[in-house]
Amino acid sequence: MSDTDFSREEVRRARYAVAAVFAVHGAVTGSFATRVPWVQDHASLGAGQLGFALAFGAFGASCSMPLAGRISHTFGSRTALRGLIALWTVSLVLPALAPNLYTLCLAMFAYGASAGMADVAMNALGVEVERRLNRSIMSGLHGMWSAGALVGSAAGTLAAHLGSDARVHFALAAAVLTLLGVLAGGWVLDVQPAEDEEPPPRFALPPRSALLIGAVGFCAVFAEGASLDWSAVFLRDRLDSSAGVAAASTTGFMLTMAVARIAGDAVVNRFGAVRTVRAGGVLAGLGGLLVVLAGNAAAAMTGFALMGLGIAVVVPLCFAAAGHAGPNPSQAIAGVATITYTSGLVAPSLIGGVAQATSLVVSFCVVTALACGLAAFAGVLRTAERAGGGEVSLRDAAVPDPRP
Repeated sequence: MSDTDFSREEVRRARYAVAAVFAVHGAVTGSFATRVPWVQDHASLGAGQLGFALAFGAFGASCSMPLAGRISHTFGSRTALRGLIALWTVSLVLPALAPNLYTLCLAMFAYGASAGMADVAMNALGVEVERRLNRSIMSGLHGMWSAGALVGSAAGTLAAHLGSDARVHFALAAAVLTLLGVLAGGWVLDVQPAEDEEPPPRFALPPRSALLIGAVGFCAVFAEGASLDWSAVFLRDRLDSSAGVAAASTTGFMLTMAVARIAGDAVVNRFGAVRTVRAGGVLAGLGGLLVVLAGNAAAAMTGFALMGLGIAVVVPLCFAAAGHAGPNPSQAIAGVATITYTSGLVAPSLIGGVAQATSLVVSFCVVTALACGLAAFAGVLRTAERAGGGEVSLRDAAVPDPRP
């Protein structure tokens, strides 16, 4: 990207604009997650079929993420982000329109593809703002994503409690969020490629620097995706909870993630990434164990909340490290995102498949084991390699480049 000079005021304004875009992106996810049981019933799907269909969302994201860098290079970062966030918000209506498994798979692929491209574009702009502010903001930006998801899930909880049709709910939510996303996108930094800059490849394998970072993110995204997509179903099917209570479990999960991410920058600066992720892995493991052993809705909801608290800062740290690991933030972030979101591809189908063969309790034993993996393998973050080689602490990688 070109070294365009922006005033301090423009950079500050862009920070709030990117934060608003993160919130809009999260609100779409939160809106959808609370209505998964409605989508399942509308399409007349079993647990295994639902898991198969949900996997297409992550599959679409994994396929589309490498395209985001090329789109930003072609149109500029501001235009690209506005278009991609609008595509993502509008795609919310698709899953509720699907009457069967096949159409839901297609809807989820489109939903996931638009989510993935918007995700990479907004994270790349977040890293750009972070560099220019010369201080870490990525955990806070992801906190805004979680806050948006919390608002979306709260609205979804109310809609589920009132028994509203998800097609109407999603259409109204999409209209509001599209307007907000496009307006906020008009204030982000408009970073243009240098005249002699080669466009990034349409598709590229993740760089070596992304592999170890992505492996840690894989565990966190698996637990996050499983909790988002299956927490409401778990409470409804396993514990016979009402639709409103089941949806509220997703809201609780989002709440703890939002709080932890907003406080995440200060925690990481104080204790370092490795100790923060290890402690988070312990909390997430305890939360998963509580879900597995839960005999009532309150215990399960507490378990999901602990899981949200434990995994909250892992993905922001992975994206921040990737964005500062090389000269092309979009490409590096796309590499880590592709690895981590592959976990989202595996999680829904694996949870659904194991549940079909055994039970949802056994499925969340798998989730708990991977959450514990964060504590076991957090040390990998200390020796994550940059593209050019050498060791780097993720705590240092998350701090913006001090160059002017």
